[in-house]
Parts: sequence; C-alpha cells; structure tokens
Amino acid sequence: MLPLLRLRTILFGVVLSGLVGCSSSSHDQLDDVKTGDGDRAVTVQLNWYPEAEHGGVYQAEAEGLYQAAGLSVDIRPGGRATPVAPELELGRVHFAFANADDVVLYRRQGLDVVAVAAAMQDSPRCILVQEASAVRSFEELEGITLQCQTGRPFLDFMRGKGILDKVKTVPYHGSVASLVADKNIAIQAYSFAEPLLAEQQGVAVRRLMVSDLGWNPYASVLITTGKIIREQPELVRDFVRETCNGWQHYLSDPQEGNAMILAANEHGMTTEALEYGVKELRSLVIPDGMTAESLGQMTMERWERLITQMEAIDPSEAGKVSAADCFDTSFLPNALPQEEVASDESE
Repeated sequence: MLPLLRLRTILFGVVLSGLVGCSSSSHDQLDDVKTGDGDRAVTVQLNWYPEAEHGGVYQAEAEGLYQAAGLSVDIRPGGRATPVAPELELGRVHFAFANADDVVLYRRQGLDVVAVAAAMQDSPRCILVQEASAVRSFEELEGITLQCQTGRPFLDFMRGKGILDKVKTVPYHGSVASLVADKNIAIQAYSFAEPLLAEQQGVAVRRLMVSDLGWNPYASVLITTGKIIREQPELVRDFVRETCNGWQHYLSDPQEGNAMILAANEHGMTTEALEYGVKELRSLVIPDGMTAESLGQMTMERWERLITQMEAIDPSEAGKVSAADCFDTSFLPNALPQEEVASDESE
C-alpha cells in the first residue's frame, strides 16, 4: 500500500534536503503548545487514507481518551505520496505511522525517527492469487504476473530467496481489477483489505503471507523523533498510553472508531470494509501467546533480525543503523523490563 530500494532512499534524501532548505524553523514549530482549553496540542500524521489499520487513534479520539488525558489531537489523513518522515523532521507533526522497515530506511537517511509502539505484531503483507489458479504456495508462483510497487524491501527479500526468478513483475496501481479478471495475475496486498474487495466481485482468493517466509516487520508502528522524546517525554507517554488503550477498545468494540474513520475517509471506505478489517486485524495485533495488555510491545531481537535482512538486501548500507536506536518501549502502558525487551519473547 505504501517504490528499486536504492533509488527510493536517494530520492527521499533529495526531497528531504529540498524541504529542509525551504524551512528555517525546523522542529521549533512543535513546542509544548496549549490550546484555548489548556489541553496540549498533538498532531499525528497517518501514512495512508484512514482505515482500520489506524483504528487505535480514531477510537481513542472518538471515546474522548485523549481529551481525558489533556490532549487535543489533530489526526491528519495520509495518501499515496504523504511525506511522513519529512513531516516529522521538519517539526510539523509530533507522531506518525510507518512500518518497521520504513523506520530503518529513515534512519539510514540520518533522521532521528524512533518507534514507540507497534500496533501490528505480525505483518499483513501478502501476495494475493485467485483460488482458481494453480498457485498454492510461493514456490508455485512461476509463470504468474505479479503486480507490485517496485522498491519495497519485501520484494527484494523474496528475490533473494529465488521466489520471483520466473515471475513477471509489473506496476501495481491499487486495484484488484486485474486479479479478478485473470487467474494468472497476482497482486501485492494487505490481508485485511484487498481480499474483501476481490470477494465482493465474486472471486475467491488465496493469501500467501510474506511473514511465512521470515519477512515480518512490525506494522502500523507509531513513530516520533528523538527530540520530542527528550524534550516532551510526558506528552509521548500520555499519547502512547491512550493510543494503546484506543487499540484495545477498538478491537473489542470498534463502532465509535469506525464512525470517525468513515467520516474522515473520502476514498470510498465502507462499513463492511472496516468490519472486515477489524476482524482480520485482531490476530495481527494480538497474536497467539500475547495478551491485550502487552499491545504495542517490540523486542530487540525482532529489530536486529529486520536490520540484518535489510543489510543482506543492500550490503552497502551495513552498519549504518543500530537496532537499539530504532525503538523505545519505555512509554508503553505495560513497559517490559529492559532484559525482556532485549530478548525475543517467543524464545
């Protein structure tokens, strides 16, 4: 949902340099501002149009959780070309959403972006094929045409495993139409979104989860900057706490959050799509073996594994990013002791 890997990072650097050159105020725009009611103003930038993957913030806003914590929150919808990291770097927003691999890419560019909570423990990234096709596993993709966005690390990871050696890749434009029309077409997808769109058009689909291959970065990660963490730690703590509470409430009863998402999304979102999204999200946000109270947690082992995988994709970037700099779990409502953060909870 979110274009060659090296090209993307180079272009990102050019865009960011241009933006910084046009701004002399940088981070100064986000001091601890109070509203007329005395609440602390907070701005959060979404990485996509409002959908179920942002349910936690909308639920917290709809239920008044942020307001009760003294926060006046402005949720800014994203889109196909939203400059998430530049908005943070230039001090125009306090928080934003990204995926864990995006955080690594941002830090390679020298940006002090830090993940403070991970809504999805398991990645929703999948390859979608028709059930009527002969494809039942990644090894059977040979001869298929895959519609995808170039430059995404998961594609390079799949290439490294030889999975795309005999697969024709073409641009993906965000529609399931080609998949619906041709069983020899596959598309990149998120498991809680595109499958419903295909099934609504009468085509049963099969999801090949990229996480089954070992590529499983945290998704819908709440990010901020090191500067904000250092200068406004209480604001970070309060916003993270209420966002996690919002996620817990959203997964149990999303009615209020979904109503706000529907009002904010001007791109054809439906109640049915949101209900489907919530249902599919539950196992990604709180997988087996994890409690709702642990929502948002991250471990050093997972970040180190991701960085190792991304350095294998592009060895020229090796050593540029440290896992310890990528995340900070100390603001979570039930923060783990440091020794547990430094280990894989599954071990």
